[in-house]
Amino acid sequence: MKKERVLVQCTVNGKEVAEYVDPGESLLEMLRNRLGLTSVKKGCEVGECGACTVIVDGETIDSCIYLAVWAEGRNIRTLEGLEKNGELTRIQEAFIEEGAVQCGFCTPGFIMSATVLLEKGEVLTREAIKKQMSGNLCRCTGYQNIVNAVEKVMKENADQK
Repeated sequence: MKKERVLVQCTVNGKEVAEYVDPGESLLEMLRNRLGLTSVKKGCEVGECGACTVIVDGETIDSCIYLAVWAEGRNIRTLEGLEKNGELTRIQEAFIEEGAVQCGFCTPGFIMSATVLLEKGEVLTREAIKKQMSGNLCRCTGYQNIVNAVEKVMKENADQK
């Protein structure tokens, strides 16, 4: 027996979206397969690795375990929605400068988590940054350069205040 599809209306990267989805479809599947937003990576599919991290109403979520129907009326941001007029954000630049990008598979999720962390405007210790970013896993970098990039932008933001 075929399940009825459900209409989901939400905002993705500043654009109104209306998609019919299966009730059990994940937000990850909707974003990648229906909207072509390939920065949202399919990793573990159980909410452990953070490769699928997106921002929903200002909070990071693992889109692999978040149903698409839960996105109804929500504001969703992916890595594709961060750039403005073709320009990288400061955290994206810092990842490049600090060598925080290796194979790149985890990078979009890390940048989304770092974006939310930086938007809070706090200045955290290295240990606190590590704890806040602990929902994202990387097999290549050893995390040092990722933390360096976040810490660098955090300090720059604090100096500008």
